[in-house]
Amino acid sequence: MMDAGDVRVGDVLSVACPFTPARVERGVTWDCVSVRWPWWEIDTGSDFLFWNGIVALGAGGGGRPAPEVEAELFRTDPPPEQLKAGDICRVGVPPTVVHVTAVDHHDPPLETGWLPRPHLTVSVLRRGLSYREFPDGSHLDGTGYTIHPGDGIPFTFELLMRPYASLCLGDEVADIAGRAWRFDGPWDWAAFDGEPVGVGPEWPLVLLTRAGTPCSVEDAEAVATSTASGSHQETVRNWMSLTKASPTP
Repeated sequence: MMDAGDVRVGDVLSVACPFTPARVERGVTWDCVSVRWPWWEIDTGSDFLFWNGIVALGAGGGGRPAPEVEAELFRTDPPPEQLKAGDICRVGVPPTVVHVTAVDHHDPPLETGWLPRPHLTVSVLRRGLSYREFPDGSHLDGTGYTIHPGDGIPFTFELLMRPYASLCLGDEVADIAGRAWRFDGPWDWAAFDGEPVGVGPEWPLVLLTRAGTPCSVEDAEAVATSTASGSHQETVRNWMSLTKASPTP
């Protein structure tokens, strides 16, 4: 298992949360089932937001589910169509493959209406869903389903793949074709020659700078070794095989 604080954009994860008893407040309406949330407390000190202790989960009942329903990670046991107000069910996340679309840190912690206030937001999309894009062509507002690690929900994270694990954001590299690049994420490369990115950098790569300074021998060797075989295109294909998604909007 990995520390959620180490998650970065492009990571492919298996996310899970143990199923926990919860009370159904309202049955399935408008593709949602509402439950008394078992993990958070109401933030009585919030000046702007009030939360009533209830969370509506996308149920996907009756017809084609809306994009936010498809993105929902939490499930109920028994399923929503078997539940009515007053029932006790279990709420959790079975092991689910997701890919990370955004990571945001909050200082001071984010005011949400519940406690604990989160220091971190990780946005993910389930396997089969691409960044801001869904099978019917509709879009989700934002970059995906929002998780707040450390907000009391006992999520666990297993790293399945990290494209360009040997690189850090802002690294400058040279590729075998003689082009210099800045690494801003596995699908976000900037070529210093101003020409179109095209198919991406050609491996192997040579690390030039890290954090704006000349790189260490150890860091340079790690990048050279990790890109000695394979290609950017192969990395994209492997990522897409795991996520069943497109790496770019």
